[in-house]
Amino acid sequence: MKVLVVYAHPYPESFNHAVLDKFIQGLQSKGHEVEILDLYALGFNPVLSAADLAALQQGQVPADIAAHQERVTRAEGLAFIFPIWWSSMPALLKGWIDRVFSLGFAYAFREEGPVGLLKHRKAVLITTCGGDQVFFDQSGIQKAIQLTVDLGVLAFTGIAKVHHEFFYNVVQTDPATREKYLEQAFSLGVHF
Repeated sequence: MKVLVVYAHPYPESFNHAVLDKFIQGLQSKGHEVEILDLYALGFNPVLSAADLAALQQGQVPADIAAHQERVTRAEGLAFIFPIWWSSMPALLKGWIDRVFSLGFAYAFREEGPVGLLKHRKAVLITTCGGDQVFFDQSGIQKAIQLTVDLGVLAFTGIAKVHHEFFYNVVQTDPATREKYLEQAFSLGVHF
């Protein structure tokens, strides 16, 4: 399967990058064709400008957006790896979604209502969190993220099978737990 991995973390020495590496190793061990979209390394412009919006509304896709839409279209599956910052995804990833998952490409409005246009087999999200699971459960942040990203973006755009894995307390956890998370990332790639 062709898998597009959208990665959003600015620091190459981060735990997120280690998660990315392990996930890709898992994918490749099963023969998946992997394309990595490292948004920070690419210097992706996350700002949906007035000019972008006007062009999109006229059915004219700006060249940089079209290039990313082509990557999404080529993929049979999508994966997203990012940290939770301030109860959400990094702004760069949100901007990528704003610009790339545009009306007419990722969704459309019909008489019966909105219709998702993405036909990927599945999407996997791996997110790292600074807090522990109890905090994320009790605060409602985890549920909010799942509603806005898993349902509000991915399911809305037509991807029916979405799996979201949260790695908690990565800043303060012990090395054994970090290793367990890396093993899980590898396994998610193997079983994609």
